[in-house]
Amino acid sequence: MRTRAVGEHALLVETGGAEATFALHAELIRRREAGSLPPVRDIVPAAATVLLDGVADPGSLAAALVTWRIPPAPRSTGARVELPVRYEGPDLAEVATVWGVSPDEVVRVHTATEFRVAFCGFAPGFGYLTGLGDEHAVPRRSTPRTAVPAGSVGLAGAYTGVYPRSSPGGWQLIGTTSAVLWDVDREPAALLAPGTRVRFVAVTDTADHRDVLGKGPR
Repeated sequence: MRTRAVGEHALLVETGGAEATFALHAELIRRREAGSLPPVRDIVPAAATVLLDGVADPGSLAAALVTWRIPPAPRSTGARVELPVRYEGPDLAEVATVWGVSPDEVVRVHTATEFRVAFCGFAPGFGYLTGLGDEHAVPRRSTPRTAVPAGSVGLAGAYTGVYPRSSPGGWQLIGTTSAVLWDVDREPAALLAPGTRVRFVAVTDTADHRDVLGKGPR
């Protein structure tokens, strides 16, 4: 673990990987809730770093961080969200080819996996979800689409993501959800925050979408 000063009141912690980032983020949240973390305005995880912003004394915190013993992050805690998905994406067959299975098997694996939001980025409300193993990693499309519809469920590398709004994108699209990922009139605006557990549920019609969404975060 290595720390770098970012300006006068921020600290970037390089963890070396997704699992270490996940564990450090969980430990920072735990210490903040316990009142044992110096005041920090924002804790922002990424793929292999955690940014601490709004730190009064970054030097002191950096010196303390390297002495911490950070336990593995618990897997069974955190809010859980179920997202209804119609698995009719234009790249479902291509993903099945990359995996060497049938499209139905792609759906089975995707719905059987409990994902976790590792970090957010790209667009407001867009979460990078981990859970699939490296054996299920897929490349991005060689030619990105100029407009991916909101609600599209895609794969890229070993990540799964849901487009909160229409935007260009190169992820492999396997389905669509009616869930609203970003709503400025909702608190919090983002449905998927770091640490949230996510299950995708295969549905076929609007009624099924309503049934799943009606359960809300648990």
